[in-house]
Amino acid sequence: MKDDTSAPRRFAFVKAQWHADIVDRALDGFIETAPDARTDVFDVPGAFELPLKAQQLARTGTYDAVICAAFVVDGGIYRHDFVASAVVDGLMRVGLDTGVPVLSVSLTPHHYQETDHHNAIYRAHFVEKGREAARAALSITEAPAVQVAAE
Repeated sequence: MKDDTSAPRRFAFVKAQWHADIVDRALDGFIETAPDARTDVFDVPGAFELPLKAQQLARTGTYDAVICAAFVVDGGIYRHDFVASAVVDGLMRVGLDTGVPVLSVSLTPHHYQETDHHNAIYRAHFVEKGREAARAALSITEAPAVQVAAE
């Protein structure tokens, strides 16, 4: 994480392109809530690619936080819970390994059907989740670091 707390926050926002019409709404909510932050946007093919891209971005030292968004649904071909778990675990590991906060807007609904009704619900939900991610990113990057004395 950068040391200069007086500079505007700089964030990387990574979006999976699977169901981009829904996932992209998270960026809308994020930008709406953190309009003064510098946000660089990156696309990856799907959720599984998020941890590696987050790691690459976190290691640059450029970003105060990396935010990753994906929509992992049960398409009937593979176990979507396995993918969701791998993605969230990978994102957490990147944050812990690099010290750069990595926030997840990765949603895995139990009952998603590709209908106009469900798509409208999830688009609106992603906007709200983007807002929540922005509030979390601003909060976690603006808080002063706590120094722990060695014993």
